[in-house]
Amino acid sequence: MLSETAKQTLEQWLKDPSIDEETKQELTDLSEDTNELEDRFYRELEFGTGGLRGVIGAGSNRINRYTVGKATQGFARYINEGHKGEGKPSVVIAHDSRHFSPEFALEAALVLAANGIVAKLFTSLRPTPQLSYSVRHLQATGGIVITASHNPPEYNGYKVYNASGGQLVPDEAERVIQYIQDVASLADVKKLTQADAEAQGLLVWLGDAEDEAFIETVAAESLNRDRIAAEYSKDFNIVFTPLHGTGNMPVTKVLERIGFTNVHVVPEQAEPDANFTTVKSPNPEEREAFTLAMKLGEKVDADIIIGTDPDADRMGAVVKDKEGKYFVLSGNQSGAIMTNYLLGQLKERGQLPTNGAVVKTIVTSEMGAVIAKHYGAEVFNTLTGFKYIGEKMNAFEETGSHTYLFGYEESYGYLAGNYARDKDAVLAAMLICEAAAYYKSVGKTLYDVLQELYEQFGYFLENLESRTLKGKDGVAQIQAIMTEWRTSAPEEVADIKVREMLDYSTGIDDLPKENVLKFILEDGSWFCLRPSGTEPKIKIYFAVQGENNEDAHARIQRLTDAVMSRIDR
Repeated sequence: MLSETAKQTLEQWLKDPSIDEETKQELTDLSEDTNELEDRFYRELEFGTGGLRGVIGAGSNRINRYTVGKATQGFARYINEGHKGEGKPSVVIAHDSRHFSPEFALEAALVLAANGIVAKLFTSLRPTPQLSYSVRHLQATGGIVITASHNPPEYNGYKVYNASGGQLVPDEAERVIQYIQDVASLADVKKLTQADAEAQGLLVWLGDAEDEAFIETVAAESLNRDRIAAEYSKDFNIVFTPLHGTGNMPVTKVLERIGFTNVHVVPEQAEPDANFTTVKSPNPEEREAFTLAMKLGEKVDADIIIGTDPDADRMGAVVKDKEGKYFVLSGNQSGAIMTNYLLGQLKERGQLPTNGAVVKTIVTSEMGAVIAKHYGAEVFNTLTGFKYIGEKMNAFEETGSHTYLFGYEESYGYLAGNYARDKDAVLAAMLICEAAAYYKSVGKTLYDVLQELYEQFGYFLENLESRTLKGKDGVAQIQAIMTEWRTSAPEEVADIKVREMLDYSTGIDDLPKENVLKFILEDGSWFCLRPSGTEPKIKIYFAVQGENNEDAHARIQRLTDAVMSRIDR
């Protein structure tokens, strides 16, 4: 039985003359599947602080040309009202390799053009960090990228950016959301034809020149560019997988630009593929995604294996341990290694600023923070989402209070340099390969370096669990879990007293309000409950510090078991 809301919205779509017949037929064919129709129409696809993300298909709770068009109409109003410069405002648009990504990107461009905004659209797929860079480089008023990151193939997404090249922070997103809600019907979405947009100079195509600018800008962040070609590259082997996404061209070009000559791309995963046919999930956070890369790594005796997600904003790395077995670095471990390498190299050269800053999220390990403080850098914590790290970078730039050195989050997102305001897997791939080559020159692997960091700074260990709860009922279940932990907070977990509960929905440390709970225990360990903003799941983060490796593993297991047993009840 359809709810009244779903029924009314479905009828509106079927009667709307602006919706094509193919879409209406898709909905008519589902007339007997009331559960599917309910899920497609019980609400509008939510525009969160990062934009839209959802399953591709017809319906108000799906991503399609109409929901993209409506979102763009609202964003166009935001862009026009905020534009203060001379001439027409402009928006840069990029897209990844997913189903309908080129079509959704063009749809957005033509809606912007109809609203008097110059749409600067890449001719083919490009990585998300290049979009962030290009907004700044071209002094655009905003940006749009069509991507669903590492979600399954049936998903796509729509992210919007401000003039600084960062994703919208909550107060900006709230204005866009209001403007989208003010679009009364799909018929109110303005749109030019491609021919008219091009003829009026409102649709401009981007290509090689912007690519070259991005590649050279990233390469300029290398700390050992002169030594790589001269000393490191000859016997240093890299295996790289772009996981069927946008990373192949930019990553290989940047590595070549700074001097690496032995870069082996996994052939089965080199080309864009919207179905990601060789992997269960195109996510470099998961070991399975590196199966083919590890086989190639064995064949060429790789010193390091790297992989990027479909829109190339997340990077994962694999190295060999003491026994020669492949060890997948976590996002926290890679972040700690890169923090140590970056700050260590700057200090060695006398280039480490006295007001240096490292920025991380509240669910990221404290290991990188301890390392940063060791080098004299100040550490700042933000909510989850690189937009908040970008916001900190803007504040540093405006006030001159700090020099941004590095920012990262446990979910494999990293950025050094001020050229962008979003995480960049192209930069991260370059930086971790450079670090691995440098340490090899002094007889160490990255695994050796990681063990040394544990010995010096403490045995930090983290874990992440999640529960996927789809559909209307899933949303209610996730909210019920958060309410239950918020109102019935435990006094102890795994026989350790809870020292403090941080409820970020109330606003803490001048951070925006967000539905996140963090519990800190008396031994310094912590866990955090956070509903995902991009997927129908709740994420639970865990962190401990042990006396040694074995102790840390035992502590994280006890903590995880205790929390998840209550979550699963």
